[in-house]
Amino acid sequence: MEFRSACRLGFLDPDCISTLTDDLLLLILTRLPYIKFVACTSILSRRWHSLWAHLCQIIFREVMFDSIEPVLGQISCPPAVSLLEIHAPEQDMASTAQVNSLLSAAVELEPKEFVASFPSSFGLLGRSIIIDLPCFHRTTYIMLDNVCIRSVPVGIEFPMLETLSLLHCNGNLNALLSCCPRLCTLLLSGILFETCDLRVNSLSLQELVVNSFLTEHVNIVAPMLKKMEILFTVMLEVNISVLAPIMENVWWYCCYTEESIVFGIWYLEMLGLQAADRQGQLPLLHIRASVDSSLFPYEPNFAREIEKHMVVDFSLLELDLKTDGHVFGALVFYLLQINQISSSLQKLKIILLRSVVKEECPIDCPCESANWRSQAISLTALEEVEINGFEGVDHEFDLLKQLLVFAPKLKKIIVRLTQEVSSSNTRRTKIYNVFETYASAECFVYLSSGEYFICHL
Repeated sequence: MEFRSACRLGFLDPDCISTLTDDLLLLILTRLPYIKFVACTSILSRRWHSLWAHLCQIIFREVMFDSIEPVLGQISCPPAVSLLEIHAPEQDMASTAQVNSLLSAAVELEPKEFVASFPSSFGLLGRSIIIDLPCFHRTTYIMLDNVCIRSVPVGIEFPMLETLSLLHCNGNLNALLSCCPRLCTLLLSGILFETCDLRVNSLSLQELVVNSFLTEHVNIVAPMLKKMEILFTVMLEVNISVLAPIMENVWWYCCYTEESIVFGIWYLEMLGLQAADRQGQLPLLHIRASVDSSLFPYEPNFAREIEKHMVVDFSLLELDLKTDGHVFGALVFYLLQINQISSSLQKLKIILLRSVVKEECPIDCPCESANWRSQAISLTALEEVEINGFEGVDHEFDLLKQLLVFAPKLKKIIVRLTQEVSSSNTRRTKIYNVFETYASAECFVYLSSGEYFICHL
């Protein structure tokens, strides 16, 4: 078989790629996903062997850790590095000294954005990688994953840093924040704080996002903070202090792992706050509670714990109640008597979460212990009530009547019936009679099919 020569194919030089300008070659290299592939291009062209060192974006993935630092030493500055990403492979491991040496080499490149991610098993003997974070003078974005920030050396500052993202890290967060005078955005996920304390103190911070593990103290001082998203877990109870006077957007949720916050047979599962600067959207206080009869008669601490979380004003209260067949009127009235709720509440939404197996409250159950039917409350701001999962039993009617009596400005009532009540003419008639007797607002009754009737106008 005769092989055609390169000349017959129209190529005068077998390495014709090398005839391209440096700018074009760099443009091609930037299209490759990360440095491992870029380094292999020297097989195609002689000039590419050194040209990759002039890239502005450098990403290490699946590169053995020992080889990363020598490669960084070959990178030319200028041009300035806009992005430096280091993702250590899962099967690799290194000592704290090796990681700190690599960070020092990364600092020399003065990247605008810096990402360093290490697998959880990366440290020798399964230990966390402990770093002494060096000064990134030019860097505006830093993301660190799976490290322990032992210290920030005295005199170190991050003068240009605007966004800091810490994933699965621990260490002295406040010491780090004090070195970031221009920090605008802080993202914390899977963080283990010292002594279970979440402490954020920043004069410049405008956005805070936290997805934390177990927390016992929340202390935030951020006078310029506008947006806050926080999800954290509490075992027993939490102490909260938030100083952020100009917040506009808040998403705040706390989950309780133990049955430690109680009222009668009820315990607090979750509490949330949502507030956004959007027209027509009411700021929300969201409470989820469940039943455990063995909790009675512990001292109630529901109100005290809920008041700790009220870091912003709200006007909508949503109650998700897992009733298990128990009377819930006492809990509702207990919550409505909390001063910050009763004075500002415009809308009350109660969602009754029923179990698949129908359960009934036993005789002399402590859920009836509080004499809530004879209590008087003031709901002067309440304009709308919605109850989902209404079964039409006597204690539900008692609660409905109380709300109609003590909310003089009530304009709208929505009752969504269960399937059982929807098919019962007797209970439906009783609902209509209650509305005719007590209500001066628009009353909507929704059947399980989605149909609805206006009972009073």
